[in-house]
Amino acid sequence: MTAKPKKSLGPRSPKPDLPSNAEERIRRRAYELYEQRGREDGFALDDWLQAEREILGAQKQRKVKAASGFSVDGD
Repeated sequence: MTAKPKKSLGPRSPKPDLPSNAEERIRRRAYELYEQRGREDGFALDDWLQAEREILGAQKQRKVKAASGFSVDGD
C-alpha cells in the first residue's frame, strides 16, 4: 500500500491575521520593552505579547474611531 501525497497549501504566513507591517512594529516594540527592562533575558514571550496588545490594540482603536466618525487625532 502506498501513502497518498500530501497536498501543498503553498507558502504560509506565520501570522496571516496581522495587518501589513504590524509584525515588524510588534518586533520593534518587544525589543524596546526588553531594553527598558535592562536587557534581562527570559521574558521574550511576555514582551512579544505586551507589544501585540499595544500595537494591535492601537490599530483597532483607530479603526473604531474612524468608523464612528471621530477624528483619529482626537479633534
